[in-house]
Amino acid sequence: MSRLELSLRARKDLQRLVDFLLPNDPEAAADTVNVIRQALTVLTHQPRIGRPAQGRLRELVIQRGNTGYVALYRVSIDLAEVEVLAIRHQRESGYHPGDL
Repeated sequence: MSRLELSLRARKDLQRLVDFLLPNDPEAAADTVNVIRQALTVLTHQPRIGRPAQGRLRELVIQRGNTGYVALYRVSIDLAEVEVLAIRHQRESGYHPGDL
C-alpha cells in the first residue's frame, strides 16, 4: 500500500475549490471535499490508476455530477509514495507552472 501525501499546492487548490462552492452551496462544498478525498484514497491501493501525463506524472479524473475534478500526481519509483501535486476543476485550463 502506498502512502498518500498532498503537497502544499494541492491543499491550497482543495481549499480554493471549497471557497468557490461554499457561499452558494455549503452542502455541495462538503460533499465535493468528501468525493475528492475518497477518490484520492484509491491511489494508496492502485497508484498507477490515473492516466499518464507529462513525464512521470499522472492524472486522476474524479467524477462529480456532470463534471468533475482532475488531480495531478506522481508516484515514487518503488510505488511506496503518491504525492498529489495539484487539484483542479475539469473546466479549468491547465495547472500552475510550478506543478509540472
